[in-house]
Amino acid sequence: MSNQHSYQSDYLDQLESEAIHILREVAGQFERPALLFSGGKDSITLVHLALKAFRPGRLPFPLVHIDTGHNFPEALTFRDELAARIGERLIIREVQETIRQRQLTEPGGKFASRNALQTFTLLDTIEEFGFDACIGGARRDEEKARAKERIFSIRDEFGGWDPKRQRPELWNTYNGRIHKGENVRVFPISNWTELDVWNYIRREKIGLPSIYFAHEREVLSYEGQWIALSPFIRLDDGDRVEKRQVRYRTVGDMTCTAAVESSASGIDDIIREITATRTSERGETRIDDKVSEAAMEDRKKNGYF
Repeated sequence: MSNQHSYQSDYLDQLESEAIHILREVAGQFERPALLFSGGKDSITLVHLALKAFRPGRLPFPLVHIDTGHNFPEALTFRDELAARIGERLIIREVQETIRQRQLTEPGGKFASRNALQTFTLLDTIEEFGFDACIGGARRDEEKARAKERIFSIRDEFGGWDPKRQRPELWNTYNGRIHKGENVRVFPISNWTELDVWNYIRREKIGLPSIYFAHEREVLSYEGQWIALSPFIRLDDGDRVEKRQVRYRTVGDMTCTAAVESSASGIDDIIREITATRTSERGETRIDDKVSEAAMEDRKKNGYF
């Protein structure tokens, strides 16, 4: 093995060890944790790490998906197949049901995103099951608001996040003490980068939805981005739909996630692309983060993951 590959393997071992330690801390400190699972690469990596942390026993938490109804079919299919294969409990709660029960008004516009409404469903689900910790795949390199957040992120009784209430995390010590009604969002791969995730996926031979690899798709060009044609976006008279060879760097809703043109059909090709790019995955592909400079931070303060 070359020195570079040896260093990379040691580095990935360190990241893996840290993430497993965090997952075991969650199991030890909380009574009712959950792992938020979307069928995207980061949450798939989290499930792989959880299996390493707790097998041959059962996972000490269910998988939970907050389904907006605007997901990519490839991600949903993969979600269901993975949960069935590993034999773990999958809880699905739908934003559409929240809209009906709460009589919420859906956002309008060309790309009507349900991201803001998703928060209501998440908070309702936390209350329904009494979850005191929710594990997620957010990483600090994704977006500047996430770079402010600790690995154990305390949320108040309304699900809100206050950057000024962050606790110190020294020497891998995580403080999960909370008051009644509060919960903790936990990010075991917070210190990973997009490139780290892909290198780990390659090393561990982790399966992914086909959407992450180059494929032909009907897309709409919008402000320099390629948006997948779907029933959830509004086509205007001047719009031009094209077939392009694309892949996705991140998988959110079809209404707010752009594709990138790519011929990368394998993991090695993707790693080469990521190494050469100077734009973060959310910065390049997430329409909803461009609403304002503080779009993500505002959503997090209101209870968004």
